[in-house]
Amino acid sequence: MAEDLSSLQQIQGQVKWFDPAKGYGFVVSDEGGADILLHVNVLRNFGQSSVADGARIEIVTHQTGRGVQAVEVISIQPPERDDTPVLSDFAELDMTSLKNEPLEPARVKWFDKGKGFGFANVFGRSEDVFLHVEVLRQSGLADLQPGEALAMRVIDGKRGRMAVEVLAWEAAMLPGGEI
Repeated sequence: MAEDLSSLQQIQGQVKWFDPAKGYGFVVSDEGGADILLHVNVLRNFGQSSVADGARIEIVTHQTGRGVQAVEVISIQPPERDDTPVLSDFAELDMTSLKNEPLEPARVKWFDKGKGFGFANVFGRSEDVFLHVEVLRQSGLADLQPGEALAMRVIDGKRGRMAVEVLAWEAAMLPGGEI
């Protein structure tokens, strides 16, 4: 049976909440109405396994018998933030200039949301890069899975190499990306 495409609608909204452990969350449309189900598989098709609460999102939705569901993610923008450094390690750094650091391809070694941190490895390098949960949130992500491909801006911090921004690999490949 062919899918009825007449109920597809592209909307913009905000992530109300997303729980990677449950595999779903909800989006609130700028137009109002019922919450929109966002399943982890739809996010994975976009190239990431989580999204931060409060992130701006553009999605294609479909009306089902159980409500409105996202079927495709078009774009995600991290939650609004001020320029206050997210970690004390960044307090003396010029946050604007950090955006000029190159994006480096990396893969998640491990990440524990409960502990609030984890590590990744930049391709071609053996040293670990520290990933803090607040950097993830500021980057629009909520959690990471082992083996997940990323693009990161990395600095030599007080305690070694650390990520100052984390993007889904596919997001870094968009026009204007450096990879």
